[in-house]
Amino acid sequence: MSAPAPVVRDATVDDAAACAAIYAPYVTDTAITFETEPPTVEQMAGRITAALRAHAWLVLEDDGRVVGYAYGGPYKERAAYRWSCEVSVYLEAGRRRGGGGRALYGALFERLAARGYRTVVTGMTLPNEPSEGLHRALGFEPIGTYRRIGWKHGQWRDVAWAQRTISTGDDPPTEPS
Repeated sequence: MSAPAPVVRDATVDDAAACAAIYAPYVTDTAITFETEPPTVEQMAGRITAALRAHAWLVLEDDGRVVGYAYGGPYKERAAYRWSCEVSVYLEAGRRRGGGGRALYGALFERLAARGYRTVVTGMTLPNEPSEGLHRALGFEPIGTYRRIGWKHGQWRDVAWAQRTISTGDDPPTEPS
């Protein structure tokens, strides 16, 4: 008998510890994120709460354990950007290229589109072939690269930006909910 397939579900603040544990190695051991101190469980709970209020935060659960997450948040604060959001996905070590990122993003885009968002953007610290490949496979289009924009682990880092349309509709658009 095979194990049940991983499940994508909406996050709750109870998932904060698992999300913080998944994210911490990205902060301490890589340049993938420009944070330099891993967020606490309380800080992660605050991030989840904020994302659920206006965007979305999802987790990937495998055999009852959170093994990845994805979320959307504001792209920019200016009013004209309100139909766009920034998205990110993180999987625990050893889970890359197994379909988890694709599953999380697929569900995330559905939830964001249902709330009225039209475009998602993401930034990827370079080099990061797994992330670049995932975003390319999901239809993100490159929109530019910020050169030497962040200093982490003793060197300047570039960040490539990409975007994808997640919904279209009549204009003017209705307010995101």
